[in-house]
Amino acid sequence: MHLYGKHWTRREVEARVGGVGQIGGVRRMTLTEGKEAGTELIEVRTGAGLAFEIVPSKGMDISLALLWGTPISWQSPNGNVHPAFYEPEGTGWLRTASGGLLMTCGLAHVGSPSADESGSYGLHGRAHHTPARNVCIREEWAGEELEWSVTGVVEETAIFGSKLRLARELSGRLGDNRVAIRDRVENFGFRPAEHMMLYHFNFGFPLLDERTEIRFPEADREVRAGGGRAAPESCASWEAPDPAVEETVIYHTLRREAADGGGMAETRIVQPEFPAAGGARATEVALRWSADTLPLLAQWRMPGAGEHVLGLEPSNCFVEGREAERRRGGPLVLAPGQSIEYRLELNVV
Repeated sequence: MHLYGKHWTRREVEARVGGVGQIGGVRRMTLTEGKEAGTELIEVRTGAGLAFEIVPSKGMDISLALLWGTPISWQSPNGNVHPAFYEPEGTGWLRTASGGLLMTCGLAHVGSPSADESGSYGLHGRAHHTPARNVCIREEWAGEELEWSVTGVVEETAIFGSKLRLARELSGRLGDNRVAIRDRVENFGFRPAEHMMLYHFNFGFPLLDERTEIRFPEADREVRAGGGRAAPESCASWEAPDPAVEETVIYHTLRREAADGGGMAETRIVQPEFPAAGGARATEVALRWSADTLPLLAQWRMPGAGEHVLGLEPSNCFVEGREAERRRGGPLVLAPGQSIEYRLELNVV
């Protein structure tokens, strides 16, 4: 195990602590106040500086993420609202979306509210507000490494409608500022099911400031500016809060050469002076994803006041909703019994 700048054996670590939880680990807790009451969290501490909250009550998504005690995620003003308060119609999603490091959008719908012969769909679908079942925590030694994982199942079903199942695993190891996400979405019904999927990663202050640089993979870019606002001069920089600014969405359609030998594409956020431990250090946060199943990266730029957030969103669709997606030739359709896998990884360099 690599920890605190040195390599240790299991027994060397165990000899120095009353329990390994002194250094890091995984534990469950439940919130008790206001609209958050009853929301379950799973806290993960890597022992190397990265700590974050998995929320089984909300799609196995990730809420607050800290690096050396300093936030890297953007948190919405809603907090970790219990899914009982979810308003699925129209843009009601905005009242209870938690922000945080990851909000899953899908499984049947992503993007703007939409309606078709199968029904009406609110903003970004139901996944972020669907509690998981079969939630399991594992901490286990593998040789000299202590590995952890959290698994759970999220289902989106309707009588006479589609039946989609998301099986999610988040995993890593003690001493490593890295979290891997492996998802499998299955159509367990007996009719074809349309499937849209977007991983809404949200980064915020102080990882973002006027010195921040965003490095993208090779891609063709299409800018969709909100409210008639001109497109930003650069998608690779950031700016100070502006209460008058409007959101902008930039689509990065990955080129074949964007993926590495393992089929993964990568975007990096580079902060030359990230504040931590009473000082500042150059820090890079790398987001990687499977380019074959997530061929599009939506970049949500919202450098407003309060809503001061950069969204990096690997996806298999655009964000204008089902009607617009059909005009583009989509969405993806899973045959009965068919499944698809998504791989993602967050790594602090």
